[in-house]
Amino acid sequence: MRAAILAVGSELLGTERLDTNSLLLAGALLRHGVELRRKSVVGDVEEEIAAELRGMLQRLDLVLVTGGLGPTADDVTREAVAAALGRALATDPEVLAGIERRFQKLGWKMPAVNRRQAAVIAGAEVLANPRGSAPGMRLAAGTATIFLFPGVPGELAGMIDDHLEPWLAARSQGISRETAVLKVAGLPESMVEERIAPAYEEFGRESITILARPADVRLLATAAGPPAARRARLQAMTERLAALVGDAVYARREEDTLESVVGDLLRAAGATLAVAESCTGGLLGERLTRVPGSSGYFVGGAITYDDRLKTALLGVPAALLAAHGAVSEEVARAMAAGVRARLGSDYGAAVTGIAGPGGGSDAKPVGTVHLAVAGPAAAPGQPEIDHRRVRLPGDRERIRWQASQLALDMLRRRLLAARAGVGASAAAGTGAGPGARP
Repeated sequence: MRAAILAVGSELLGTERLDTNSLLLAGALLRHGVELRRKSVVGDVEEEIAAELRGMLQRLDLVLVTGGLGPTADDVTREAVAAALGRALATDPEVLAGIERRFQKLGWKMPAVNRRQAAVIAGAEVLANPRGSAPGMRLAAGTATIFLFPGVPGELAGMIDDHLEPWLAARSQGISRETAVLKVAGLPESMVEERIAPAYEEFGRESITILARPADVRLLATAAGPPAARRARLQAMTERLAALVGDAVYARREEDTLESVVGDLLRAAGATLAVAESCTGGLLGERLTRVPGSSGYFVGGAITYDDRLKTALLGVPAALLAAHGAVSEEVARAMAAGVRARLGSDYGAAVTGIAGPGGGSDAKPVGTVHLAVAGPAAAPGQPEIDHRRVRLPGDRERIRWQASQLALDMLRRRLLAARAGVGASAAAGTGAGPGARP
């Protein structure tokens, strides 16, 4: 089955409103193995909606339309679809009575404009919408099927569950698609691509997708077929991908973030953490405290932008700053050890760098970042402080984000090493991250 999504609403063509409804609909299609061929966004213009719909119906089997079913003058989807199909619109007394009852339950008299929502296209089946006043419709157009859904996201989500999912399930014959995710930290997209190349040959290039953002890559493995077969294939794919990528994989669930994984490791170890930040300006601490329950392991932090505060709050010797500069291995190590000691935490993480756009030099160009993690040695004879120097690409925002991501990944590896009882320095990272330097 080949499908298209048509999102209606002039607000979606501006800069303030995102078309999130298409994502909900695309997810339902994906789950049932329907091939999504096209997405379109059209303003509240009857002729434009009708023209787009006619084009879709010429080559597709299923068209999902969302938006434009409200009571106001700019809600013209019903009229546009009727015009595209050459059908009449008529008020459905039963639908109208249902809308009136909804207003009565709220203690209001139904405004006259809401009568428009009771207009039904000839030949359409009305789809109940208990979450709102605009019912949906399903109708056949030759060999194709059209669904009309309201544009309110909460109402749409309910109607997908109530109407679209059962309809798709009845036609998929139990054969649907399922996707598993692997999340990868600290490696650039190109390096992940190189590592997983053998999996393309084994499982097919179309079954594996790479979605990248700075210092964070999502690997999506997709399988189709009956439940038992596709889950077995997904397991085989994810295990193979994880083996190829290695310990850079930090999560296998969509809801997990690097900060939540670090939090789980701290909680499991009964350990606490404090952070010292310069170029990230509190971003590392903010990410850690996004996680519910982070007060159980996150002590706090210090944003020491000025060198005087590095000395006053963290105990970094002024002579060290004068000799090496704030952006240096020596100062990063001192910051991590200092925040750990001053705040009394088990672990201390530090970030210092040059986020730009100014402040760089030939010796320390923009994007130079030093990261350090201080804590109990993972094994006897191993260092208490791990350090990493990187050169990160991008603008100020991107550099700061990558720095926070790499700091969290250092913490993750250090905590995993402590749990396993292996050498901390060996677990501190491969040094193969974006723009990594020895």
